[in-house]
Amino acid sequence: MPFPRLKRPTLSRIAFISLFSAYIALFLNFAFYHQVLSVFPLTSPRNILVFITMPLVIFCVVSSVAIVASLVKLDRLVIALFILVSASAQYFILTYGIVMDRSMIANMLDTTASETFALLTPQLALTLMFSGVLMAMLAFWVRVKEAASWRRFAHRALSLIGCAAVVMVVALLFYKDYASLFRNNKELVKAINPSNTVAAGWSWYVHNREDNLPLVKIGEDATQNPLMRQGKKNLTILVLGETSRADNFSLGGYARQTNPQLAQRNVVYFPHTTSCGTATAVSVPCMFSNMPRARYDEALAHHQEGMLDIIQRAGIQVLWNENDGGCKGACDRVPHQDMTKLNLPGQCIDGECYDEVLFHGLDEYIDKLTGDGVIVLHTIGSHGPTYFNRYPAQFRKFTPTCDTNQIQTCTAEQLTNTYDNTLLYVDDVVSKAIDILKAHQDKFTTSLVYLSDHGESLGEDGVYLHGLPYRIAPATQKHVPMLLWLSDDYQKRYSVDRDCLNKRAAQDASQDNLFSTMLGLTGTQTKEYIPSDDLVATCRGTTR
Repeated sequence: MPFPRLKRPTLSRIAFISLFSAYIALFLNFAFYHQVLSVFPLTSPRNILVFITMPLVIFCVVSSVAIVASLVKLDRLVIALFILVSASAQYFILTYGIVMDRSMIANMLDTTASETFALLTPQLALTLMFSGVLMAMLAFWVRVKEAASWRRFAHRALSLIGCAAVVMVVALLFYKDYASLFRNNKELVKAINPSNTVAAGWSWYVHNREDNLPLVKIGEDATQNPLMRQGKKNLTILVLGETSRADNFSLGGYARQTNPQLAQRNVVYFPHTTSCGTATAVSVPCMFSNMPRARYDEALAHHQEGMLDIIQRAGIQVLWNENDGGCKGACDRVPHQDMTKLNLPGQCIDGECYDEVLFHGLDEYIDKLTGDGVIVLHTIGSHGPTYFNRYPAQFRKFTPTCDTNQIQTCTAEQLTNTYDNTLLYVDDVVSKAIDILKAHQDKFTTSLVYLSDHGESLGEDGVYLHGLPYRIAPATQKHVPMLLWLSDDYQKRYSVDRDCLNKRAAQDASQDNLFSTMLGLTGTQTKEYIPSDDLVATCRGTTR
């Protein structure tokens, strides 16, 4: 017996818009209401009334936009898009504690395919299917009955006037309450769906439409210090870390031994180092620019030369080996290669590689260097949420581990164990970079810098991963590990006082220091160099 055909319900245009606007206001803003209740307790009748008006205001705003869109018959499309982006944003806000702003949009667009797949979980699929996709499909399935032409416009006009009146009444009665709440908790507005995603997307577009502006050159006076060209060639490796948080580095006092090899390499560790941003897309361009974080202009950085351009202009050969989805503009004008494309057996799986891939062919490259060189190794480091994929099996020392991309389902112990295993592998990778430099000390005076781009949250206060706005991000996302290794030959040749370096390392440092420190290590002379930012300057002899 055939199943009876399901009859499509019919609604008036205003009823249709009101129904779906109410769904968005009530059910796709749980994340916002949850955050409001954490800072706005319902301990008085007035607070309760203020809270009750919030979904009413959201309903009025969403329905007003949809009503205007209905004038050109785009209300179905607008409502469907609002539902999809709201459902997606709410899932990630509730699951990972993110903030939906321009930086988060940039993170999403910069994410590689493998990183995207790592975020895809059954929980995400089910949530988006039932709260997003099905409701968006329902918005197209429902029949909408249009009134006569004059009534059509009258209904729309009355609805818009009614919504405006409601918002005005709420403003008159509770303006001070709203103003105080959002003034003291500025990030709350970034949890309101769908305005958070719409505003963030527009901000990203406005911010990035200047990317095609002419390239701004800096350091055009760059030359290499003649003293650096006397004797052996110089070689510096910069290991650019990913998502390594300083709190879990044993070199900085962490109780668990996560840096056993580096502890034997006689490195200088800077335990009080802060990042420029909380995401790769911000931190990497910032640390390679001549702008300190306090005056960092992200739009300018996108079309301005950076540290590697200046070093290359001074006559030093530069190479960037990539294993983390791109250099975010920092290597655009110097030789660079994406090591994941090699797809080396045993090192690369499904487009992701262990950081050991960065050493492929490196010895041969160094042997062929005809002058001084700088090599940047951009690691995938401790990038989540699939921490368990960041290290080979032999580095699974701390157990039990969190072997899933649904990290919020793991215990704190499992998650910390897995993350610390990634740092054991970071320790091995940086140690191998030092060993490579040591193996070429007959021809080169060698040095190395390791600096992570940002830290990570591991569930503290319900926050995971990274990328929160800097002003509200926890210290774990901004406190990063940095270390310096100078060969005995480098210290002797350039009269570097090791005791002085240790004293400098005990003081505050930041990613602002990288620019001039690298210029100093390579002997690059330019007016862009700032001696006070060079971590080695006060401990060096007369090479500058």
